[in-house]
Amino acid sequence: MIRRALYCLGLALATAGAVAATPDPGEVLAGDAPAGSDPRAGWHFYLDPPLTPPSRPKARPPSVMDEEQDALARFRQLQKEVEERRALAVISPTEPNVRRYMELEAKVVGNASLFADIARRIAWAHPELDPSTQGRPVNATALEVFEQARLRESAGVLAQVAKEHVLMFFFRGSCGYCHAMAPVLDAFRKRHGIKLVPISMDGGRLAAFPDARSDNGAVRALKVQQVPALFLAQPYTGRIEPVGFGVLSEAQLAERIVTIFEGRDGKNTPRPDLWTKQR
Repeated sequence: MIRRALYCLGLALATAGAVAATPDPGEVLAGDAPAGSDPRAGWHFYLDPPLTPPSRPKARPPSVMDEEQDALARFRQLQKEVEERRALAVISPTEPNVRRYMELEAKVVGNASLFADIARRIAWAHPELDPSTQGRPVNATALEVFEQARLRESAGVLAQVAKEHVLMFFFRGSCGYCHAMAPVLDAFRKRHGIKLVPISMDGGRLAAFPDARSDNGAVRALKVQQVPALFLAQPYTGRIEPVGFGVLSEAQLAERIVTIFEGRDGKNTPRPDLWTKQR
């Protein structure tokens, strides 16, 4: 009897432990299910996860390319608008049409003036972009230095030209311009040591060149029709190039001969460096 009672007591205790160890369905759902789910749904009930709102794309900062394209588009639009307003003002020159065109033109001129001011300031700060430091200067003092350098350079080139070239001077005894040109040529050849060959087209003579030659076919070969005419010839190559027609000064002669000599075969003698370049 006592053994049976102990057996029943042990069975009761084991059953109670098993019941206590089994979790409540509501508790499992409440602990494992996502927030907001109904614990009464049971363990087999599945809830869709909450939908996340789509993320908005972040605004892309404008790039340099975008700004340039926008500026070009606005410039083209401005050009179109100016042309249209001008055309309308010309075709229908009423006061409102002309005024609208003038107002737009004033804005364009204002922008151009601002551009010019900025460009000048940039040129002053960057000598490689300043036109006044490139080529022939405009300042009187700088121009004097430039001319002196050019004269020295020209003298060197003309001395080299004189070694291999001669000047062919075509004239007529009845031509007053030829008589005026003769003393200039005579002084030029003596100054630079270049040989001069005077050729008379009509058998006449000039006081500066009493020993002038008569034409032997050179006039026809070179197709000389106007006098005075001057050609630069290189005897050993047979190369002959026109220097000019009409009365020329010594400075013009020097400039033209140097230009012809430097421009041959696309090879130019370097110009003198008159300005200090920043390295």
